[in-house]
Amino acid sequence: MFFIYRILINLIILLSPIIILVRIIKNKEHKYRFKEKFCFFSKKRGNGKIVWFHGSSVGEIMSIIPLIEKMEKNKSINKILITSSTLSSSKVLSKFKLKKTVHQFFPIDSNFLTKKFLKYWKPSVAIFIESEIWPNMLLNIKKKTIPLILLNARITKKSFLNWKTIPSMAKVLFNKFDICLPQNYETKKYLKLLGAKKIKFIGNLKYSESKIEKNNIFRSNLRKIFKSKKLWCAASTHYNEEEISAIAHQKLKKKYNNLLTIIIPRHIQRVKKIKNKIEEMGLKVQTHSQSKKINKNTEIYLVDSYGETKSFYKICKTVFLGGSIIKRGGQNPLEPVRFGCKVLHGPNVQNFTEVYNLLNSYKLSYKFHNINQLIASIKKSLNNKLNITKKINTLKKMGSDILGRTLIEINYLL
Repeated sequence: MFFIYRILINLIILLSPIIILVRIIKNKEHKYRFKEKFCFFSKKRGNGKIVWFHGSSVGEIMSIIPLIEKMEKNKSINKILITSSTLSSSKVLSKFKLKKTVHQFFPIDSNFLTKKFLKYWKPSVAIFIESEIWPNMLLNIKKKTIPLILLNARITKKSFLNWKTIPSMAKVLFNKFDICLPQNYETKKYLKLLGAKKIKFIGNLKYSESKIEKNNIFRSNLRKIFKSKKLWCAASTHYNEEEISAIAHQKLKKKYNNLLTIIIPRHIQRVKKIKNKIEEMGLKVQTHSQSKKINKNTEIYLVDSYGETKSFYKICKTVFLGGSIIKRGGQNPLEPVRFGCKVLHGPNVQNFTEVYNLLNSYKLSYKFHNINQLIASIKKSLNNKLNITKKINTLKKMGSDILGRTLIEINYLL
């Protein structure tokens, strides 16, 4: 199986010029930094101990920011390397004020490139986040006897069944991890069945909270204008969810004549298509980058920049969280909840089942099944102000405990 995998990876390398070019045209790839995926590094290694984290995209990278904050204060660590695969994750990371931390794109998982990557960076520990399993990289990490951690591991039933079709390969790979820290009990069960040798359940790292400030300042004049409006926000939306949010706005504006709907797409390269679609519905749309002032007749405020979602959560307390109407599995609801937002979500939240179960029990999130239920939930949220400070503080305490115990496990292997 490893032999077939390596043939496929080499085929991808042969086709990579075409793949990269297409991705650059679609604004999914950096036009200069793509070379990092072929181990032409844009950052110097420097001397001393390096801690390496790898996560696929935005969600995984955001989940480790609280850890990075703590580890940057550790004088024995000279540099923290974060790798990811997507352009959006690199843009989000650049918004933070990090002194020791550098970002590079993860190399294509060929035997040659992974060896070259490890020879250059020489990490003291390799920490893979959630479900990032790259065969050649894992095998070469263990050949160099580098401690290997699967952090905040997440194995869904679907991915478990996929791994079960190649049981011998799965056992070899999951056995390479010195420790696996699952984010839920379902993953703990699946890791054991897949051959992981040491599993320790601490909790979902996404409960923890970052105190690092980003390099963006929310425009104060926008804040003032927003406060005069009836606001709700559709965040981390995917295809079709923006249109559903716009339909909800059309229905709601009959009741609220000063209604403003904020839409924050998960992938901002879709903004132009989203804007055109909503304008075809007869609604007035303004993009975040378009002007420093909001036009009086603006109905939909479309956010077309990365890393500013928290700023909107601070002023908008009713949030529909996307990826939950379509069969995407949902997005992490903990960030808006920490800012005192009431989270509305569709039925497809299987990626965060345990988190949503807890939030639902605290009455911090509300599920809807159709657009009429979404509209009713928005109305209820806009009309009722709830004091949820005590519940949010309980979640923050839980996150702090998980963060502290996770840090102990990482420091042990360092």
